[in-house]
Amino acid sequence: MRLLAEGLSARRGEDLIFNDISFALGEGDALVVTGPNGSGKSTLLRVLAGLLRAESGRLRIEGGPAEIAHPYELSHYLGHRNAMKQELTVRENLSFWQHFMGDSPGGSGIDVAAAAEAVGLAGITHLPFGYLSAGQQRRMAMAKLLVAYRPIWLLDEPTAALDAGADRLFAALVTAHLERGGIIIAATHQPLGLGSTQSLQMKGFTH
Repeated sequence: MRLLAEGLSARRGEDLIFNDISFALGEGDALVVTGPNGSGKSTLLRVLAGLLRAESGRLRIEGGPAEIAHPYELSHYLGHRNAMKQELTVRENLSFWQHFMGDSPGGSGIDVAAAAEAVGLAGITHLPFGYLSAGQQRRMAMAKLLVAYRPIWLLDEPTAALDAGADRLFAALVTAHLERGGIIIAATHQPLGLGSTQSLQMKGFTH
């Protein structure tokens, strides 16, 4: 399976945020997107996730499941916000995402307890999400990637609010996903601790 972006552009008002972005990623590939604030990194990820419409260009899956019409059906999106309800428990939040996202063809997620253990926070899924520290909340947001199987991970500053130990844990999760044939696109200012990756530097507004 390959993820292909061909001539993508996105507009905000009268300005093109980015223009003519193309790349091709196969199983086990990672693309690290860099650039200054406002250069379009987050906008690109939202276009890939199907949250924003591209001004032009095409995004498609080659060699994927026949029933998949758009790459976002195979994607997890982890944005700046954790997308968790503060008043619900960790288990309730993760269970919601597990059932809402569902598994893509070709794999299955792990249960909530196993996902919490994988991010180093076993035993606290009964607590309201709002009780957790910022770092713990970010770890539990990472656990969303594990409870439902999606081969493509779209990550926007995924290590924000994480300490060095959690950074290493996240790098291990990402590496394991790539070794299983997953695809990762990450916008970040910080190194993710990965080996060989492709890179895309966003330049900023084009008038």
